[in-house]
This record gives sequence, structure tokens and C-alpha cells, in this order.
Amino acid sequence: MSLNLEQKQAVVAEVSGELAKAQAVILAEYRSIPVRNMTELRRRARGSGVYLRVLKNTLARRAVADTPFKGLSEKMVGPLAYGISSDPVAVAKVLQGFAKDNEKFVIKAGAMPNVVMSAREVAELARLPSRHELLATLVATLQAPIAKFVRTLNEVPGRFARTLAAVRDKMQPA
Repeated sequence: MSLNLEQKQAVVAEVSGELAKAQAVILAEYRSIPVRNMTELRRRARGSGVYLRVLKNTLARRAVADTPFKGLSEKMVGPLAYGISSDPVAVAKVLQGFAKDNEKFVIKAGAMPNVVMSAREVAELARLPSRHELLATLVATLQAPIAKFVRTLNEVPGRFARTLAAVRDKMQPA
């Protein structure tokens, strides 16, 4: 079903809006993927905050034309699904994980602002820890010295109480 001019302009505007807040775009060929598998991919993408869209390449080229992702235009060949996210690792993990489960789903390229990535570089990006994992590590690192200090402060009165108990036990007749 073809789109009329207003619908095409609306699609380009929607994708451009997503690209304006994006930190990464990944292109993947989805040839011969069953609908139920694509539905599963969309569910995973939604759960990770990834905007996933199947677009005509001409509309996608127009959407990326005046953005830092314009280098992807030459990679837009064939039936492609576009993963767009403000978290580069999240989009890479979602699409790369789906590609592992579905051999016909092939990552073609990716981009971060002003940098075009190959499929191999997208796979390397997917192996990085997620934003949430990095934040958890940072919090644990920041919390460790404070927790150790509190345990040390707590040890002083505890040791004093154990010493008093030992003295009391020694003074009591057996």
C-alpha cells in the first residue's frame, strides 16, 4: 500500500524527530523473517527504549539528510529495519541479540553522530556494558568507601562492648 505525499511527509517528520534525540542508528536487513519474529523484535525494542521502524529507503534518506547520521545514506540498500535510540549500547544489544537468534536478520551498518560503523563495530558495541550496568558500577564504586568508613566507625563501639564482656566474664567466678 503506497503512501500519499502527506503521509510520507509525516513519516519523514516522525523519523527526523527520533533522529534529533538519537545517539545511534543501526540498519539491519530483515529479508524472509516471519511476522511473529519481527513482532518479538518490536517487543524487545520497546522494552529497551529503542525506536524500531521498517521504512522505504528513500524516506529514510530524506530523514537523515540534515542530521549527523547522513553518512548512512549510502548503506541504505535492500529491505531494512532501522533501530534508533538515545542509548547506543541498548540498540546494538537488542538488534545484535535478535540477529543471533535469527540468521536471516543481518546487521548491515550503524552510526553514531558523524561516525558510520560496520556490522563488526556494531557487534563490538553490543558487547559493551549497558548504561544501567555502568551506572550500577559507578554507584557501587562511590558507595564502597563510605560503607567501609561506616563499618570501621561501627567496629569501635562493638570492640569496646566485646572487651567489656570479656572483662566481666573474667571477673565472675566460674
